[in-house]
Amino acid sequence: MNPSIDFKNREHCRALISQIKKESTKQAVIMEVCGGHTMALYRNGITALLPETIRMVSGPGCPVCVSDIRYIDHAIALAKRPDVIIATYGDLIRVPGSTSSLEKEKASGAAIIIVWSGLEAVDIAVRNPDKKVVFLGIGFETTIPGTAIAVMEARKKKVENFFALCSHKIMPPAMTALIDEGVRIDAYLCPGHVSTVTGSAIYEPIVSNYGKPCVVAGFEPADILQSILMIVRQIEAGQPAVEIQYTRVVHREGNPKAQSLINEVFTPADDWWRGLGVIPGSGLRLSDDYKKYDAAVMVPVTVEPTREAKGCICGSILKGLKYPADCPLFAKACTPDSPVGACMVSSEGACAAFYQYGEYASGV
Repeated sequence: MNPSIDFKNREHCRALISQIKKESTKQAVIMEVCGGHTMALYRNGITALLPETIRMVSGPGCPVCVSDIRYIDHAIALAKRPDVIIATYGDLIRVPGSTSSLEKEKASGAAIIIVWSGLEAVDIAVRNPDKKVVFLGIGFETTIPGTAIAVMEARKKKVENFFALCSHKIMPPAMTALIDEGVRIDAYLCPGHVSTVTGSAIYEPIVSNYGKPCVVAGFEPADILQSILMIVRQIEAGQPAVEIQYTRVVHREGNPKAQSLINEVFTPADDWWRGLGVIPGSGLRLSDDYKKYDAAVMVPVTVEPTREAKGCICGSILKGLKYPADCPLFAKACTPDSPVGACMVSSEGACAAFYQYGEYASGV
């Protein structure tokens, strides 16, 4: 698509919708695995404009949503230590743990600071040498390089009181785990920001091993509609492939410098995903060379037994098995002002997106 095109142009979007309806004859379940795509789909009313042959479902693409409750409980236990300062992204502070949240702990006097980057946490550690500063590193390949830079900076500056509690995730293992579990997914709308770092090659095994079309999409209405059309054409032709719609940003090889930072600081590990359980090789832990900065190793705490919120179906929503409105708590006990599950907390969560835009998704 030409970069000079207005990606919000209504006539252009309507033409794409018309073409999708014209060409789509086979039933297809398309899963997006990016919170930005989830929000864009609802905000622009795209799901309401697609033909009945196409069903969009949201997968585990919201980094806050997929952070397992065990991780939240671990962070809360650290926050309760009087010698610890927690540095966290803003979205994470309101995610409910088993019995508390970082927001509640902050209200009770815990030292919890919202930051924009891991480097801010390093600076906080420098200014507070008598405290252990723990940065909560979450997110996919988009945010992992930032955590790597922070850890490397701490070592460079010899900051001995900086630590990271990481719950970074790698996308492809979760995508294949859903297929292996039997969830119906006919194609993937692949994340644009993640793919900027990783490149599109990481999705090639999904095509070769599972025969599922994968298209890396941008975030504007025309981006997403063109990506869906590309998927439709693959499905109709029976020729699955990895394609890049978001060519103005994403390339097959990705960002080698960012990948090098990740490989320098982290090593693959099994990890917990909310709703999906433990997925082999789906997470990252600090490598042995950087273990001294691992809060899970260096700042011991007792973590309370995990207790999931009764009635919350966030896990099923993250698998694409349920829609937000299927949850008995949705818009009743669970709202953005009083979230019960992580999918309602993050601005990129499926429940938050549906709560804000679902009722009014009348079209671009």
